[in-house]
Amino acid sequence: MSARRRVSKQKTSSKSGYRAYGALDLGSNNCRLLIARPARRSGFRVIEAFSRIVRLGEGVSRTGRLSEAAMRRTIEALSICAEKLKRRRVTHLRAVATEACRRADNGADFVLRVAEETGIELEIISNGEEVRLAAGGCAPLLCPKVPNALIFDIGGGSTEISWLKKRHDGSLEVADWCSLPFGVVNLSEKFGGVEVSPEVYEAMKDEVREAALAFEHRHALSRFSEIGELQLLGTSGTVTTLAGVHLALARYQRALVDGYRLDFRTMRRISQRIATMSYDERVAEGCIGPERADLVIAGCAILEALCDLWPSTALMVADRGLREGILYLIARDARRFTGNGRSVVPGSQWAKL
Repeated sequence: MSARRRVSKQKTSSKSGYRAYGALDLGSNNCRLLIARPARRSGFRVIEAFSRIVRLGEGVSRTGRLSEAAMRRTIEALSICAEKLKRRRVTHLRAVATEACRRADNGADFVLRVAEETGIELEIISNGEEVRLAAGGCAPLLCPKVPNALIFDIGGGSTEISWLKKRHDGSLEVADWCSLPFGVVNLSEKFGGVEVSPEVYEAMKDEVREAALAFEHRHALSRFSEIGELQLLGTSGTVTTLAGVHLALARYQRALVDGYRLDFRTMRRISQRIATMSYDERVAEGCIGPERADLVIAGCAILEALCDLWPSTALMVADRGLREGILYLIARDARRFTGNGRSVVPGSQWAKL
């Protein structure tokens, strides 16, 4: 029996009816899990988090298939997740897979293998569903006074750009989105990630910028930048890494990074600094390390290219996204257990995302 079915059928004696619920996000680069308990005031309270770089999408851009080595690494991480779900007696779980499984010819077969070997039932979601969940997870960090927002989600195999705009009732809606076929894994595979010359870095930026121009031409969002009616938010390892390097953290600390407002000039300065570091210098950075050292320059190039199109004064940094979006939806569905019928989704002005 799959983990999703198994945990959903567990009996619970808690007053709320929910012992714990979980959200698992399997991307092209990372496997991430959050386990939470319901909370009246803030929707949910995270009680355990797990993240591991698995590089599931490694080589997919060349071969069209998930490699055996990548699948083994990922199943090892998912087995750890399964143990955590069991130990925490998770009653409601949604586990999603994104670009690597969407793109790979053997993605569906891998999902079946995961269910057989770990008990976790993965759901391969569309780009649109990924955008909706990530936007819902990040929305509480957005300023409600600014009528438009762009969210950049730089993944391993793709980059999602979503435009959120304020409705008449004050809530935000996803007005449109696009998915660029560039992420830190496949862009690094194409251009290299160990030693990157200034010319190659500019070539990365040019390719991403060219791909994103269609979205700008469709909506002319730069006009909002010019009048101060557009805010930018980045949710990915790239933007959190930039914030960590800027803060000179010896090791990554989510509490200091999530919700940090990174000045645009600082963002560009740090990106350029990382782009000119040697591989060994990147490895030595506490918030980069050996697991990201060959990927971070591609992430900086993607981010800078997008910011060239939509300049602003600052970039909001989010160490949250798809998993939190899943948990908010679970919490909203569970609001009947709060005892007063109130929505338990924080920032109710964003509840219609």
